[in-house]
Amino acid sequence: MADTVSIFVEKLSNLILQEAYLFGEVEGEVQLLRDELKWMRLFLKDVDSQCLHDERIKLWVEQIRNVTHNAEDVIDEFILHMDRRQLRLNTLKFLKCLPTCVGFIDKLPFIHELDDHLKEINVRIERIMANRSKYGLEALLASSSSSTTDQVVEHKEKRGPDVEESDVVGIEDGTEVVKQMLMKGERRRAVVSIVGMGGLGKTTLAKKVYNHDDVKQHFDCCAWVYVSQEFRAREILLGIAYSVMTLSDEEKKEVKEMGGAELGRKVCGYLKEKKYLVVMDDVWSSEVWSNLRSYLPEAKEGSKVFITTRNEEIALHAISQENIASTVFNSEDEIVEHANSQALIYRLRTMNEDEGWELLLKRTFGNIGTSSVLTSELEIVGKKIVAKCKGLPLAIVVVGGLLSTKEKTKSLWEKVLASIEWHLSQGPESCIGILALSYNELPYYLKSCFLYFGIFPEESEIKTSNLIQLWLAEGFIQRRGKEPLEDIAEDYLYELIHRSMIQVAGRKVDGRVKSCRIHDLLRDLAILEARDAGLFEVHEMIDVRFPTSIRRLSINQHDLIEEVIGELIHLKFLHLRGSGRAILPFSIDRLVNLQSLDLRNNRSHIPHTIFKLQELRYLNCWRGEISSEFKLSKCANGYLSIKKLTNLQALDLLPGSWLEGDELGKLTQLKKLTLYGWLNPYMKEGFFECIANLTALRTLHLENSRAFEKKTLLNRLRSKVWKEKVVEERRLIPGLMSFSHHTNLYKVILSGKLELPEEIEFYPPNLIKLSLERCEIQKDPMFILEKLPNLRVLRLLFRSFVGDKLTCSSSGFPQLQSLKLDCLFSLKELIIEEGAMPRLRTLNVLRCTEMKKLPRGFLQLKHLEKVEPKSMFDELIEQVEETVGEEE
Repeated sequence: MADTVSIFVEKLSNLILQEAYLFGEVEGEVQLLRDELKWMRLFLKDVDSQCLHDERIKLWVEQIRNVTHNAEDVIDEFILHMDRRQLRLNTLKFLKCLPTCVGFIDKLPFIHELDDHLKEINVRIERIMANRSKYGLEALLASSSSSTTDQVVEHKEKRGPDVEESDVVGIEDGTEVVKQMLMKGERRRAVVSIVGMGGLGKTTLAKKVYNHDDVKQHFDCCAWVYVSQEFRAREILLGIAYSVMTLSDEEKKEVKEMGGAELGRKVCGYLKEKKYLVVMDDVWSSEVWSNLRSYLPEAKEGSKVFITTRNEEIALHAISQENIASTVFNSEDEIVEHANSQALIYRLRTMNEDEGWELLLKRTFGNIGTSSVLTSELEIVGKKIVAKCKGLPLAIVVVGGLLSTKEKTKSLWEKVLASIEWHLSQGPESCIGILALSYNELPYYLKSCFLYFGIFPEESEIKTSNLIQLWLAEGFIQRRGKEPLEDIAEDYLYELIHRSMIQVAGRKVDGRVKSCRIHDLLRDLAILEARDAGLFEVHEMIDVRFPTSIRRLSINQHDLIEEVIGELIHLKFLHLRGSGRAILPFSIDRLVNLQSLDLRNNRSHIPHTIFKLQELRYLNCWRGEISSEFKLSKCANGYLSIKKLTNLQALDLLPGSWLEGDELGKLTQLKKLTLYGWLNPYMKEGFFECIANLTALRTLHLENSRAFEKKTLLNRLRSKVWKEKVVEERRLIPGLMSFSHHTNLYKVILSGKLELPEEIEFYPPNLIKLSLERCEIQKDPMFILEKLPNLRVLRLLFRSFVGDKLTCSSSGFPQLQSLKLDCLFSLKELIIEEGAMPRLRTLNVLRCTEMKKLPRGFLQLKHLEKVEPKSMFDELIEQVEETVGEEE
């Protein structure tokens, strides 16, 4: 709640500075409103975690939230009316139809209306603040403030231990059982299921089994897909295809464009000759198996489909469709021969007291040990806390995350126990009650960040970079001296992980978090709390009954978006999920407060009026096409163009005529730029100058692909006659200018023909990750790239290099940790000289079909941890054994 007020206070302060002329005689009321809200914000920092324990505090906080939203609505509507009036007046003046003096008189009714509203709001605020002493809230606030945890999170090096999800106690007994279910029985395809209630650890157990070396070696190929309640057969098939097939980026694009049936046939054809394992996690409907079973062939003996579900009926349904008998195991049972059974169910039990206590200790103390801290008094209280969790691992893990942030004293642990008891008294859902406690105990600055996870689809893997960009766009991140906001946001994420509110899904080579996810029960909590706080709403489809005051909206089915979107003028965030077609209406220009527009995988038609949305900070529409009508729409205020979006920080959009001219270079706050499509028509001097001007960039992705060239009839005829040589693909380099001033640019992805300059000064000085594709470089690029002092990740992908030999010189690549070579079809030899790549940890050599032997110098890579394909690693082991044998 304090976050909400803080963001509006900052917005109001900026408006007073930048738009003072709009407010005129009501400027005093606006300043009074800002000052009162600043006082409110200070009090709210103390009460955020206490509001559920006293109905008086809860009511007081609710009134503050309502008056803050009301004030924001009033200001937004006033500015919208003023902008419209100003546009109309400018147009009339432009046409010489109106004297200049008329403008102020035309605005007077709106100014008077705003004055009345603000006076009423300020009176309400005065009464709300007076209620603190009138109803005895000051004493309650004073007593609660001493126990709150509102200190801004420390820098990430000082954060506590990060316990991995796989460390959960009590699943060891099930690991071997389920592993044998998957590996025994050789009769065609079989279905194995783990069944248990939410929070019991189904996914954790399934992951531990899935990642076991014995399981990986037993099957030819493996795939893990999340199903969840929002079941889409095509998305699941796409996930399977990406997992089991080795696809180049070009092939991935082709697969992504396939329809459901075509994709299913492709998956089925590939799996037909494989012994495969497909995990479908969190299945909610029997339709999942009914719709997908025909694409998972029975041809190869020993293949398995592995399901996790809360509903045993779903597992039984899969068995009945297979028309075979079932064998049911409990946790205590041992595996027996099941030659006549191809479907097995494993019922996951709750933890016993000892297992729960061990897990709580592990989550609370990490690896620091408990001997010097854990007193007998703490143990008594701790075991009572475990008992309240009723054997649910998720509840124990989350409470452990909470306890890890508190002093290890009996009094504080007893307060936690009392809070758990209070939450459990509010309803029958014990797990949700305990999760709610951990949410309420979050520092105020983390609450909105946590709630934001509810916007993402259930069970989705969330890229850390995208999440942080959204947090920044919303203004959730508080400044901490001169430290970059991105680093502070990353600390916020680590704090949520440390508290076990968020799970790590993937890590970068350097160990930092690459992606994360949220447990579905915690996501349910986030959606519920966000709705109560007025932060956002998640819906399956557009509903004409949406309140026009809604601020953030995530929608699955959006066929009717044109009918209602223009009315949601207070909207700050709009996310259209799915992968269909989205046509945004011209009325989107009414969303003057929109900060984030995420159309993700939807084929989108975006009207040029989007350029009026000057509050936009995050625009993710990689398949979105901007209408070219803006070139014809000159108005009194000039042409509408991308340069109007001066607050934009992240831009992901199909190239188009909006790139013409020098407008892109005016987006000086841009930190991430992705242009993914047919860039050829726009790769002129002005375009490259624009890129050079974007010195705030942290990530740059340029992809020049003919696959996105418009397939007009004329183009098709030309292609037939001149055999696709009508337009020669232009080179990104030369063209791109020096990046020497891009000191923040750490990640670059380039796809398209280029020549690498030899001058190191050309490259970003702090470049960490470089990915090249379809570059058709003929000379060995390692001679140049190995001199980049900070490069840690290098990916040479599909036809980026067309020569036959790569050489990494001695002392070259001093910081490189990951090297990937993929689809370099002419490459025959990789030479690694002694002293090269001293820090290399992962090496991937995929589909380099002419490369018949191991890289020369492979054995001297002392820090190498992972090699793909695995056959290369096996060959390395053989070489090591031979070398050792010779020495003996």
